[in-house]
Amino acid sequence: VQLQASGGGLVQAGGSLRLSCAASGRTFSKNAMGWFRQAPGEERELVSAITWSGRTTYYADSVKGRFFISRDNAKTTVYLQMNSLKPEDTAVYYCAADDTDYSGIYSDPGRYAYWGQGTEVTVSS
Repeated sequence: VQLQASGGGLVQAGGSLRLSCAASGRTFSKNAMGWFRQAPGEERELVSAITWSGRTTYYADSVKGRFFISRDNAKTTVYLQMNSLKPEDTAVYYCAADDTDYSGIYSDPGRYAYWGQGTEVTVSS
């Protein structure tokens, strides 16, 4: 089972990036999935998450109105559209999947059983 995150890069402040997280080895169509980020010297924090149905989403206050999460269960892929990027968004971004079917959204990283390798986002001022 593997989660492959991609889409990171270097962008100027105000720019946009779209992160993708593709699952292989199993489907997560019944599972909540999230995007976490971790900046140097900081704890890993939940940025956004989405339930298995896509009906419920979560956004950290710092990204509300700028980031948008979506999922395509047919393609077993979760996306994070990041707009109006700020230097403080600079971090390594990780996608993660909950292992409990039909669960809600949790902010505790320990809740998520599967993790991608991380993709680095750098926003220059």
